[in-house]
Amino acid sequence: MRITTVLGCACAVAIPFIAGCGSGGSTAPATTPATAAGTAAGGAATSATPAPAVTLHARRVGQLPAPVQLPAVTAHGDGALAIGGLNAADGSVADIVRVRGATATRIGALPRPMHDAAAATVAGTTYVFGGGDAGSGFPGILRVLASGGTRPAGSLPAPSSDVAAASIGHTAYVVGGYTGTVPLRSIVAFTPGRGARRVGSLPAALRYAAVAAVGRSILIAGGTSGTTAERAILRFDPATGATRRIGSLPAPLTHAAGASLGGRFYVIGGRGADLTSQRATVWVVNAQTGAVRRAGRLPVALSDTGAASLPGRILVLGGRDASGGVHDAVLALTAGT
Repeated sequence: MRITTVLGCACAVAIPFIAGCGSGGSTAPATTPATAAGTAAGGAATSATPAPAVTLHARRVGQLPAPVQLPAVTAHGDGALAIGGLNAADGSVADIVRVRGATATRIGALPRPMHDAAAATVAGTTYVFGGGDAGSGFPGILRVLASGGTRPAGSLPAPSSDVAAASIGHTAYVVGGYTGTVPLRSIVAFTPGRGARRVGSLPAALRYAAVAAVGRSILIAGGTSGTTAERAILRFDPATGATRRIGSLPAPLTHAAGASLGGRFYVIGGRGADLTSQRATVWVVNAQTGAVRRAGRLPVALSDTGAASLPGRILVLGGRDASGGVHDAVLALTAGT
């Protein structure tokens, strides 16, 4: 559905890890212990050792053709694709933009303008899941062609906007969402040639969550039921279909981006329930224990960015800042010890 959040980007910034440093007005402790529920989730291929202190460096590496918030973003080849979203006037767009190195190029368009969709790349092919415009959810799944065009690839079990997605192997997993009337609790698996099927459930309905694949698990953090921002960190195990709460964010957070790097789950930016409560903090989550640590800050407090996990870096695209400004920057986050 249409929202009013925008992201911002800025020039190069070094982000040192400082235990206990503040961000977005939060006074929460730097580390949040895992809950007892997080002791096992089906043997995910992640380390039980808490994530070490890290430094993230944010550097502006490019510029999108136009400012955008809420794009569907996924890694694609040696770069990323940014698909749809909202423009600076809060209007849905149809653009398919390829980001490669310092270049961002519009290569095609969706069949119609759309925002709040999700994207994932499976076996080298990118798929777009759901999306919405003017308050209605879209049930379709689209395959993005090399030419920049799209082809129908199936349907989700229900119309779904406000979704997030991540892929493991030959399957993409679509988390939560909104039909246009009710939020969703579903986790839907899509395998090309097999279609989409519901494979799990969230403890409660969830929209705008930060989601990424780490090892053989899907990590889910924050989000909203539509009224309040959430703190829960969840782990979904595709092998068993079980979803378990493994920890908590230091403060309620929604409209954040999720990404993985070096076997860790990163929760990037976001906001609280207030439309102007954007956060600059990047959190790193231990995928096994649920322990949370600050991993640095974005140059500007942003929500509604898109993020893509690439070898050695995370790309962060577009977003909305606290003043409602929509941004066009491409940021690269790189990690060091």
